[in-house]
Amino acid sequence: MSDLRYFLDFQSHKSWAPIHNDLPLGPTTNMASTSPALRFNLMGPKLYVNTTQVMVGKRPVTGMRFYLEGMKGNRLAIHLQHLSNTPTMLENIIDETNFWRGSEETNDVGFIEAISRKQFSHICTAPVKYNPRWTTRKDVTYIVTGAQLHIKKHDTKNVLHLRLLYSKVSNSLLVKSRWDQVSSEYSQKSSGLLSTLSTSISGANPAKEKPSQAVVVDSSVFPSGPPVQTQKLLKFVDISQLCRGPQNSPGHWLVTGAKLDMERGKICLQVKFSLLNICSS
Repeated sequence: MSDLRYFLDFQSHKSWAPIHNDLPLGPTTNMASTSPALRFNLMGPKLYVNTTQVMVGKRPVTGMRFYLEGMKGNRLAIHLQHLSNTPTMLENIIDETNFWRGSEETNDVGFIEAISRKQFSHICTAPVKYNPRWTTRKDVTYIVTGAQLHIKKHDTKNVLHLRLLYSKVSNSLLVKSRWDQVSSEYSQKSSGLLSTLSTSISGANPAKEKPSQAVVVDSSVFPSGPPVQTQKLLKFVDISQLCRGPQNSPGHWLVTGAKLDMERGKICLQVKFSLLNICSS
């Protein structure tokens, strides 16, 4: 019965942060050139990194994705899918207390992995996840309510790191968790519309593979994601969405961790989803 109550509580409208309408559709200033960048080879294009903090307040995060911003599609950004409103089950128990945790906190150089070639930029694949040791209380958990990409030097190389913002949830227990990655069947389906749009722009023949039609309830200008305007850097970045919703039983998953990873030569995300139970008062 509690799962049904939580399931219904999570069936509100979902949005992406930053809001699609806020992303520039026309020429912009030299935002990319002032951002830190990753380099994959000597002569190829740079991938600039948007280091802006993306925060969603007291609304649970239910999905994550990468996106290539800008007219040239050469600026990597992270987007968060979240509930538009705080669920009833979490009202008044998400504390104002929050803090950032990042992959740069690890001292294990084994997590530093080359993107393309060893002499160029790397990523840090250390997981950023909720740690029960953050509190001595058994009825307190922490959920993700923000994310940020940033670059830090390791020796002479630029290394891409992930930071997550955690918010304290009182009177709650974490009962189950699982990691999902881009090869998961559901993530391929969720990114179908975005991939189709990208394929059309690149000039490939979409008739060879007909995507399944999805009902998208989103008031944004681009409900499946802003249009990808170039394919040049997509060979280095996987922009699949990693989301969980009513189709993933019991339907009230939220994000408690994530990590950067390399899959088939592309920078991608792995996301940790968890289920919370609310303690009886």
